[in-house]
Amino acid sequence: MTTTDIREREQAPAAGVLAPAAVTGWSVLSSIGNGADAFTEAVAEGRSGACDASGMFDLPLPSPTACALPDFQAKDFIGRKGTTFLDRSTALGLVGCHLTLQDASLVVDDGNRDRVGVILGTTTGGVNAIVDYCRDTLEQDPPYMVKPLLFPNTVMNSTAGQVGIRLGLRGANSTIAGGQLASLNALRYGIGVLRNGYADALVVGAYEEFTPQTAWIDHNSGGDRPGRVPLGEGAVGFMVEDAARVRAEGRVPDAEILTVETGTGLPLEQGPELARLLTATIERALARSGVRADEVWAVASGENGRGDLDAVEDRGIRDALGADAARIRIKTQVGECHAAAGGLQLAALLARHRNHPELDGRASIVTSVSDEGAVAVAVLRGWSRDGGDHR
Repeated sequence: MTTTDIREREQAPAAGVLAPAAVTGWSVLSSIGNGADAFTEAVAEGRSGACDASGMFDLPLPSPTACALPDFQAKDFIGRKGTTFLDRSTALGLVGCHLTLQDASLVVDDGNRDRVGVILGTTTGGVNAIVDYCRDTLEQDPPYMVKPLLFPNTVMNSTAGQVGIRLGLRGANSTIAGGQLASLNALRYGIGVLRNGYADALVVGAYEEFTPQTAWIDHNSGGDRPGRVPLGEGAVGFMVEDAARVRAEGRVPDAEILTVETGTGLPLEQGPELARLLTATIERALARSGVRADEVWAVASGENGRGDLDAVEDRGIRDALGADAARIRIKTQVGECHAAAGGLQLAALLARHRNHPELDGRASIVTSVSDEGAVAVAVLRGWSRDGGDHR
């Protein structure tokens, strides 16, 4: 994409304001707290999730420090039955969605489960499961006596399948592989599913595991740069419904997602142009939301301490909004969680709203930039749990 292409995109008329989607429950599984209330408390305290992860695995790690969950076991949340052969990635995603249903105002039963689905964002699925399974095909005695029960964990959409089966969600079921933008891409896709009438409600989320395999991949991809936040892991989920229906039923949502916009086509080496792409995407998102730049009270950015990438995101935000909006950098607390990062940024905004009715109805945005040259922006309005009947 050239500079001329960006100018044309900036000057193109925005489409009409879109109907919002409502978040009627959310939750987080993270190094600073599990569940919406614990996460909200940790965000307010500025708590760090960094820990010594060297004892979590038998294999060596590039760094002992990570924002990991050393004591995480799925059975502590959903019971022991059927968890023996779940890999870490699947377990994180499943528990994240389970916690979301507990926080949501929507009760899923036989009368509506066929219209309630799940959309999950990921990077590549369970990296550890894929590596272990492939290694077993080379190391086990002929005829390659790998455990067949482990194979489902190697399929990218296995987590969404497990969520649908175990939580009884029989509606739309999709997996969106988007790396750093996976959470916002999943949210954008899910909102489209709702607007087109394919579901009445969706659990939209993302997950990312911390293992020796993911740690070395991140390390060899620039994760060892000075100032970079530690690698993290976790899962996040949002119950998303049609906003008009939620309001008609007398419920007050935790947030209304006004739009999610994306842009692609510029490598990180073209930093100024990539920043302008982010600026144009923010401006388009605000126009489609009917929100002015001076109405945005906060930006939950994806800055992670990597100087070149952070500079692009910071410039793109400042050129679109100026310097007045508060900046929430949740990665300084939860680490770099890749596919789950955008969802954790959104959760950090909802955590600010949860116990603060003075912020009811205020607009904020989530931004994400990948080093492959893609950007994503979500615009939302949030409400506190004191702002009305959420149940």
